[in-house]
Amino acid sequence: MKQHGFLLGGLGLLLLVWLVPVESATGGYFSAHMLRHMTVVALATPLIVLGAPGFFADVRVSPLLASVVEFLIVWGWHLPAFHDHARANPAMLASEQLSFLLAGLLLWASVLKPREALAGAGGLFLTSMHMTLLGAILILSPRLLYQADVCRLGGVPDQQMGGMIMLAIGTPVYLAASLVLLSGELRSGRKGEMAP
Repeated sequence: MKQHGFLLGGLGLLLLVWLVPVESATGGYFSAHMLRHMTVVALATPLIVLGAPGFFADVRVSPLLASVVEFLIVWGWHLPAFHDHARANPAMLASEQLSFLLAGLLLWASVLKPREALAGAGGLFLTSMHMTLLGAILILSPRLLYQADVCRLGGVPDQQMGGMIMLAIGTPVYLAASLVLLSGELRSGRKGEMAP
């Protein structure tokens, strides 16, 4: 029953951020993009994986490799040329969102395996680091990095808000999950040492 709640929660978050116009809540296009992105990769996908563990049981990718894959997808789509093209082309925008979803599912399916707890903690820690770095670049850049019309409307303040959303959601989620996995691994190691 609890698993069904996780799955419904994850799918509900996807529908919410993809169907509801969140621009008015965030104050601009880029910050709305970042809210969607972070909700997909850091909130919805772990809930979906927790809610359907049997479906993801056959994922055999190393957590560290999954972290690298997510890094390449996230940073690739945030390169100015790719980001601007995705804003102008609905098919590219759909590809971007689908790749965020698949990368998130791959990462969380690989790290939430009991036998991969230590590697999973490492993969999530690396992910928190690269998300933090990208968020900091968005906040600290003195100029607008993206030139698509919708990005220019909000200007640098909207870009900075997008970076803050990335830091506020991505960094704590990945870091906390990494620490939970590491803590569980350390506790299970201690129990093993204490057993006769």
